[in-house]
Amino acid sequence: MATASAVDHPKMADEEVSAALPVSTEAKKRRAPKAPELPIVERRNWLIHQHYIRKDYDTCKAIIKEQLQETNGTCEYGIYVQALIMRLEGKIQQSLELFQSCAILNPSSADNLKQVARSLFLLGKHKAAIEFYHEAARLNEKDWEISHNLGLCYFFIKDLKHAEEQLNIALRINKHDKTFMMLGKVHLLAGETDKAAEVLRMAVEFSPENTELLTTLGLLFLQLGKYQKAFEHLGNALTFDPNNYKAILAAGSMMQTHGDFDVAMSKYRVAACAVPESPPLWNNIGMCFFGKKKYVAAISCLKRAHYMSPFDWKVLYNLGLVHLTMQQFASAFHFLSAAINLNPRMGELYMLLAVALTNLEDVENATRAYEQAATIDESNPLVNLNFAIFLYNHGDKKATLDQYQEMERKVNLLRDSNSTFEFDPELMDMAQKMGAALQVTEGLVWTKPGKDSKSKPNSGAASNAPGPPLGTNQALGQAMSSAASYSKNLQQPSGAVEGPPTPLEPEADVEKAPSPPTGPPGSPKPAESENPRPRTSKRKSKVEE
Repeated sequence: MATASAVDHPKMADEEVSAALPVSTEAKKRRAPKAPELPIVERRNWLIHQHYIRKDYDTCKAIIKEQLQETNGTCEYGIYVQALIMRLEGKIQQSLELFQSCAILNPSSADNLKQVARSLFLLGKHKAAIEFYHEAARLNEKDWEISHNLGLCYFFIKDLKHAEEQLNIALRINKHDKTFMMLGKVHLLAGETDKAAEVLRMAVEFSPENTELLTTLGLLFLQLGKYQKAFEHLGNALTFDPNNYKAILAAGSMMQTHGDFDVAMSKYRVAACAVPESPPLWNNIGMCFFGKKKYVAAISCLKRAHYMSPFDWKVLYNLGLVHLTMQQFASAFHFLSAAINLNPRMGELYMLLAVALTNLEDVENATRAYEQAATIDESNPLVNLNFAIFLYNHGDKKATLDQYQEMERKVNLLRDSNSTFEFDPELMDMAQKMGAALQVTEGLVWTKPGKDSKSKPNSGAASNAPGPPLGTNQALGQAMSSAASYSKNLQQPSGAVEGPPTPLEPEADVEKAPSPPTGPPGSPKPAESENPRPRTSKRKSKVEE
């Protein structure tokens, strides 16, 4: 019995094992078909993502179409990626509608709301974009992208206070080059130049190898007249990127301003390889030729710049200046009129137009142009000096004296605001001659000792005095040439020397091109000016009739 019992125990154990095995196998068989039976909406998301990051958009859209058919249009990720692809293809409105569908499927997703706001921003609906960004910010308060884009939207609707606030919030969340740059533009548009310089300085400390920041800060220092700091930052930008055409243009412009035309041209050759169709580049090259008195080449380059950018008033200004120099007054009138239509708030343009009209013997319209120039301009004494010469030559001595006194008032203001201010010698000489003609020479605040102008008290005291008139073709040309040195010291209060009102746009400084120091037509030797200056010099030289 004991033996039988011992034999039976292992058999019972075997039976228990054999009885348990089928249960385990059947459980496995029941669990296996569960996965394919359940409809998974995100089943192909990984495949959609793979084709999207490979930029295989056609295959990606085909997979998305199949996925949406299987899920009856409820696959959020498929709709999201399809909207991104449509935005890349330029179909902004369709992408907006798809992103709105994603927001309906998942209203708690901040990413969906951000993409809706982004599409609205691209469509130019900035106020609607601001509302969606604020809704996304309530879902995710620590998102740098939301605060940055809110600042961008406020910037475009000219709400600079809120733009600055949102950009500062973005910088507190996460420092980023783009945010620094945008905040600098906001300060510039608000007229806070010092704050803009400080923001860009902090940006350069944060990202010292960012050539765009270095170039922008260099251009800002150039605009402020801090040439040493400007050259330092532009040099650093060229060290990291020798082909940075913006830095090359700015550095070439500085050299050009100081009369180093050959060195500036060598810089422009490098820039021409990178941007052969840049209007500022050809404008500067043209004015380099103008500085070297190669007027035909200057006109050719300026015409090319004008062809590329027909609505740039600075190019038209320079074309008018070159044609005035060549005594082609009808052509000068054409280009200066076009420049005035594009920038009607610059007094010097009206003054040059008046010079062209004077030489075209249209006295009535020349008078109107001078009056408009004197009304608009608030700081350039050259405008009033030229107007005084014009009035004197036409016998209106009382009005001449008024303009002369207005010129002296502007000179005193410039002297008071800047004790180191220096005027062009030719402007001073012409003013002394004008004062002698009006018998007010003793009141001049800028009379230089050693000048022989006081020895000519009767050179033109009466309008019927013999000799050539003060303004026409000779003395007026001398007065015009003085603007080179004057405008070099002219800073932002004038408003007229500045470029277009786009904040921190490099063209405003890059496009400055100096004009040559030349004398008036008919003079035996050209009078050399100490500080030639771009765009703002108005001079005439002797050429063929």
